[in-house]
Amino acid sequence: MLVNLQTIIGMAEKGNYCIPAFNVYNIETVMGILDAAEEQRAPVILQMYPRLFKEEVGFYLCPSIVAAAQRASVPVCFHLDHGPSEWEVTRALRWGCSGIMLDGSSHDFDKNVAMTKHIVDTCAAVGIGVEGEIGHVGSVNDEAMDEFTTPEEAAAFVKATGVTCLAVLIGNAHGHYKKPPKLDIERVKAIREACGIPLVLHGGSGIPEDQVKAAIAAGIRKMNIGTDVCCAFAEGTKETLADPARSIAIDIFMKKPIARVKALAVEKIQMVGAAGKAD
Repeated sequence: MLVNLQTIIGMAEKGNYCIPAFNVYNIETVMGILDAAEEQRAPVILQMYPRLFKEEVGFYLCPSIVAAAQRASVPVCFHLDHGPSEWEVTRALRWGCSGIMLDGSSHDFDKNVAMTKHIVDTCAAVGIGVEGEIGHVGSVNDEAMDEFTTPEEAAAFVKATGVTCLAVLIGNAHGHYKKPPKLDIERVKAIREACGIPLVLHGGSGIPEDQVKAAIAAGIRKMNIGTDVCCAFAEGTKETLADPARSIAIDIFMKKPIARVKALAVEKIQMVGAAGKAD
């Protein structure tokens, strides 16, 4: 069933677990993740980067995601990830997203607040919650991280914007970590206590399980997984290409990539405690 962001995050908040949010890129990644969600009876978020909307891949993919979410027997939110402006938000809403992230974290605090508040007000008119970000979560390839999110600025941001959930910088980054990250769990607790809303962990690919579980216990309710989805799909493709008996029929060729994505999704669903929570 297709649900909005506040509904699915509310489920995690009530049950003290985390929703896995998987970035999807084609119908095969959607199929693998939803197969896993159904098998594990888990609520999930399917999300897309803004470039897929800008390059109009979304024009073809979004109707399939919406239809698949509506048919699913588990709660599914369709989410815009890292929307940088109102343009991407508008297109995402028009193409069926039931959750929105407005990422103004690369701007100064006041501009981030103004941009996010405007999108919160816009999305409220159609009953959709918004994820914001304070403390810019960069890439593992950056020379240095920005300053970690502080409880004080998180609390001020939430009060000024009214976001549903908040992405924070606590030692995490996008991409494959060159060495295991060290999340600041005490900071998560302090931010959660200060702002009072569910928190989001970006850069979930490759974070050790013990740190993931500690972050969830401290208040993380949504964890993003993107790079690992890409790697699972690529591994399945390489496995097929290495098979001398492989078929060139694309539907058959894609079976192993789909299975690899499903296996990854099962692993992450179980790691964050979402298995069995759809019922």
